[in-house]
Amino acid sequence: MKRWKRLFCILLGLCLILGTASKYQTTAFASELTNDSIKEKEAEISKAKEEKKELQNGLTNVKEIKKQLEQSKQDLAEYVEELDANLVSIQTKINELKTLINQKEEEIDEKAVELEEALQVQQNQYEAMKTRIQFMYEKGDTLAIELLFSAEGFGDMLNKADYIEMLSAYDRKMLDEYVAQAEYVALCKEGLEEEKEVLDEAKTAVEEEEASLNELIAAKENEIYKVSTDIQGKEAAIKEYEAEIAAQDDTIKALEAAVAEERKRLAEEQGRKYDGGIFTWPAPSYTRISDDYGYRIHPTLGIEKFHNGIDMAAPGGSPILAAYDGKVVAADYNSSMGNYIMIDHGDSLYTIYMHASALYVSKGAEVSKGDKIAAVGTTGRSTGNHLHFSVRLNGNYVNPRNYLGS
Repeated sequence: MKRWKRLFCILLGLCLILGTASKYQTTAFASELTNDSIKEKEAEISKAKEEKKELQNGLTNVKEIKKQLEQSKQDLAEYVEELDANLVSIQTKINELKTLINQKEEEIDEKAVELEEALQVQQNQYEAMKTRIQFMYEKGDTLAIELLFSAEGFGDMLNKADYIEMLSAYDRKMLDEYVAQAEYVALCKEGLEEEKEVLDEAKTAVEEEEASLNELIAAKENEIYKVSTDIQGKEAAIKEYEAEIAAQDDTIKALEAAVAEERKRLAEEQGRKYDGGIFTWPAPSYTRISDDYGYRIHPTLGIEKFHNGIDMAAPGGSPILAAYDGKVVAADYNSSMGNYIMIDHGDSLYTIYMHASALYVSKGAEVSKGDKIAAVGTTGRSTGNHLHFSVRLNGNYVNPRNYLGS
């Protein structure tokens, strides 16, 4: 008799719950939480822990880099080239970390919503269980006895017994789901905390990598100044600088000659024309013009030298844009210009972008005005993050301001 009474109370409790099911099924998590959901959360947590470990183990060892660079200090060009490779690597890592930070911030927002929904489902299940227990307590034995005596025969009683057994199994299923939901909630909380820790680790890593980057830039600047200001080597430094500028010009002229030859070969002399439009500012994040076009006192040599472009001081990693429509005729590295790009705009008009930390286009690419082609850096013979922007017309440097809007 006690067994029948227990089963019947479960039946009535479940009927009450089923009658109010729509009230509690407020989210997609409501009734069919599976082991797959829990396994998925456990996999996410494992991934977050692995990401955190990789961030902790992947930081740049500046001391080791400086130690390796000591051997190349006798040759400034070699030293600059090797150091630039490290600068590019660190800047790339910083960019990846910042992308990761943005991604983690979005994932944390999503996981916070998941946790809130999971907690709501758990609360709904808990309220339903309380309602059932209260109903069972209030009704006691009376309804179970009434059900048994209301059976029209032995067969009817067996049918009712089978039905009650089925509902009992359903009740067990609901209890299992509640236990699974509680585990899922715990995993949601753990996963959210792990993602927050990865985010904090990534932010710390960015700070450390930026410090490493600045330390190497300072070492490079110090080495360039030391060579340039050494009294005994002053004349040699000036000659070296002049040789580098001449080498730059030779490189640019060779590229121009190659373009002209290609046009001639392909009979495309009239294929590209500059329409006279205003250039866009190639460094939209620039904070100031650190060096203008024309004669100026060289920052490290201390003598008057011609500056063939405009230096736009801008944060490392900030975008460099194509000033106008054209074709990329060079995207390369040079120990003086660093990572640089040269674009043909037609009618023997070219723009040159130097000292980039990263190049996003390749030789032969067609670009439009305003396209992102590179990132600001301090590669080559440079002592700080900036874009050196030059314009050439008919084989000579001209003032970029003649083409840039106000």
